[in-house]
Amino acid sequence: MKAIVGDRLIVEGTYGGNPRREAFIVGVEHADGSPPYRVRWLDTERESLFFPGPDTRILESAR
Repeated sequence: MKAIVGDRLIVEGTYGGNPRREAFIVGVEHADGSPPYRVRWLDTERESLFFPGPDTRILESAR
């Protein structure tokens, strides 16, 4: 998985009542675009360091 600042993450809720979550990538820790990513969650406006799992996909921004 590779990403750049401005891409959007979609994390599908795969367990019972877990909702789908979306975040914007605001920082990339590695020059090659590999995880982890610094993200801002749309539902809470909080930032965190995120390690994507198999239920995560990236929507590329206009590059």
